[in-house]
Amino acid sequence: MDTTSRVLKLPEAPREFALWIDGRPVAAEDREIYTRHSPAHDVPVTRIPMGTAEDLDTAVAAARRAFDDRRWSGLSGADRAAVLLRAADGIRARAEELAYWETLENGKPIAQARAEVGGCPGMYEYAAGVARSLHGDSFNNLGDGMMGLVTREPIGVVGIITPWNFPFLILNERVPYILAAGCTMVAKPSEFTSATSLILGEVLAEAGVPEGVFNVVPGLGPVVGQAMAEHTDIDMLSFTGSTRTGRGLLSAAGSNFKKLGLELGGKNPQIVFADADLEDAADGVAFGIGFNAGQCCVSGSRLIVERSVAAEFADMVAAKLARVRVGDPLDETTQVGAVTTEAQNDTILRYIAQGRDEGAELVAGGAPVDLGRGQFIAPTIFAGVTREMAIAREEIFGPVLTVMPFDSLDEAIAIANDTDYGLAASVWTKNLDTALTVTRRVQAGRFWVNTTLAGGPELPIGGFKQSGWGREAGVYGVEEYTQVKSVHIELDKRDPWIS
Repeated sequence: MDTTSRVLKLPEAPREFALWIDGRPVAAEDREIYTRHSPAHDVPVTRIPMGTAEDLDTAVAAARRAFDDRRWSGLSGADRAAVLLRAADGIRARAEELAYWETLENGKPIAQARAEVGGCPGMYEYAAGVARSLHGDSFNNLGDGMMGLVTREPIGVVGIITPWNFPFLILNERVPYILAAGCTMVAKPSEFTSATSLILGEVLAEAGVPEGVFNVVPGLGPVVGQAMAEHTDIDMLSFTGSTRTGRGLLSAAGSNFKKLGLELGGKNPQIVFADADLEDAADGVAFGIGFNAGQCCVSGSRLIVERSVAAEFADMVAAKLARVRVGDPLDETTQVGAVTTEAQNDTILRYIAQGRDEGAELVAGGAPVDLGRGQFIAPTIFAGVTREMAIAREEIFGPVLTVMPFDSLDEAIAIANDTDYGLAASVWTKNLDTALTVTRRVQAGRFWVNTTLAGGPELPIGGFKQSGWGREAGVYGVEEYTQVKSVHIELDKRDPWIS
């Protein structure tokens, strides 16, 4: 690959991958092979072996051995931190390779992929600090004869199911924190975007993560994902994906009452008041719906804007989106790349058609972008949207923005909360009272004031309502993968029960 050119070259042949189990690659042999075609170029780019339920059993057994013999959980926080810091360096050393394969499989712009990969080492560095500082509590108030301790212990073997929209980023919003807690794990990436998860196995092994601690079994959701949810030797399952699939995992996880961490769908509001810096807000709203071609669970897909500026502001956003560069994701100047899967492409176009049929006014976009190959959709804006319309209520997972005006702060909050979801929200205003009131009353797990889609390893992520439960990242994200134990210590001679 030529990293100095403005447009990176396609690979001459698809790259062959293997499963990653017990610290080593496991060759495809007679397993079914999924050949992934670039959604932007219509050419084969990777060949991924599809794991089976038996492969999952093998990986879980390796993770269980690694947990039970304490080769990882028995290390000090300082020793685990040292490995995490080496992993951060390993990701930096292979960042260009990781971004390249992420772009080829996913269709996102190479500049975006580089930024996402570039942010991941910081997660390991932050988690390394938490590994050293994680602690429990003590109770010295139980009288002279008793002392109490509260300890945190790793929960055990963790299963991770990640989606195709942010394959490397979402995985690394979990892995370093799970490792910091002392757990072992098995990851199942989407069959569409498995390459970077498998490369991570090599990076972690080189950093000193012991055999069996991190395993990757690519495969189909109904095969590997379902088996993972039902597996009685997995202690916790972290799933990122649709609310529909998350709901189905609830009953499957009852096999051993495993703990669940769920980051699910969103229909996220961007609330814009007339006193906002409208130029900044227009750019932020355009970014919030165009980023990753709208294939983002925290995408700002509902624009709720004060009526006095609603028409002007919608035109400002439309003008911004008209200048967005939709194109080849291997072109370093591209801002919006391809839609990742054919099924998702069809879904987005179906919602756009439904919006027209429901009577919404098409302000911008609304059609595929023909580049001669691949699947691309122009960022789309609908005005005249009512709360009952499907495009206002259902997660489209594409670059489709709905515009709804409001007349009062209370109405803005009511519209924002009128959804089954509660994953993220943004407010744009220069009034501190307004910003804090909206932040406190809108039901969302992540909130941005005068910005959107910002973040870092320090702050937790997760949702309210049908957007899931549990938290990833930050100190909370390490604690999520621990169990709390109460310890009572008798200091004096026991008062006899039997005299």
